[in-house]
Amino acid sequence: MIIVTGATGRLGRQIVERLLVRVPADRIGVSVRDPQKAQAFADRGIRVRHGSFDDPAGLAHAFEGATQVLLVSVDRMGEEAVRLHRTAIEAAATAGARRILYTSHMGADPASRFQACRDHAATEQALSKSGVPWTALRNGFHASAAVQFLGHAAASGSLVLPEDGPVSWTAHADLADAAAAVLADEGRFDGPTPPLTSTQALTFDDVAGLATAATGRTITRATASDEVFRDQLRGNGAPAGAADQVLGIFEAARAGEFATVDPTLAGLIGREPTALRAVLSEYLSPDGGH
Repeated sequence: MIIVTGATGRLGRQIVERLLVRVPADRIGVSVRDPQKAQAFADRGIRVRHGSFDDPAGLAHAFEGATQVLLVSVDRMGEEAVRLHRTAIEAAATAGARRILYTSHMGADPASRFQACRDHAATEQALSKSGVPWTALRNGFHASAAVQFLGHAAASGSLVLPEDGPVSWTAHADLADAAAAVLADEGRFDGPTPPLTSTQALTFDDVAGLATAATGRTITRATASDEVFRDQLRGNGAPAGAADQVLGIFEAARAGEFATVDPTLAGLIGREPTALRAVLSEYLSPDGGH
């Protein structure tokens, strides 16, 4: 049985949906913090069990009978994130999984300027010591983050952010398709995959241009100093640590940590990955998320 964690989250839910196209429902299980939110999966014949990365006993039940376990990384950073990931890795190994998969990041590196990428590197290290074959899906930077940073710029006409660098913004749907393909073809990758990215690396100058084209309203890109940007985040209620973590994205982008483009994702999903232009157009459309 293939177990997917975090299956009620944005990425996990889409992975399960794509997996259903490739694998019978009775070969899929999900581990979720709130089983009621996964009732739609249960109705389709998927095994739904409660599981939380901070509850080893619960994970033992959720992972029972697993052949593969896909661990969707938590939405926290720092020591807590790595601790939770280690707990889940140990539970998957104890459950007898033949392979553990993990949603990592293209920039995973212990020397990254972005905390989350250091966490991914530490988790990959824990996987390498688990004694179980493993695969780290080195996902491109989520395109949804570019949308979040765009914020209200379409209305204000100004996109004010720190100096950045090119980023391979990659759509959730494409990464979900890729994860499902790897799960359905067990053993396709050992260790980290190549970067699973879109075909372009774009800066926020490019994002402003795409948003201008999508809306027909001129959106200019302005640069804020790191200090001013940090102060703005703090002023909007972000704790100091969280503000530094967000700023780390820009520091890492400036250093080229997210600039790689690679054909592996296109090969896995059998088509060209979704362009950021399409993601932004959907967001900025009248009936979109904006």
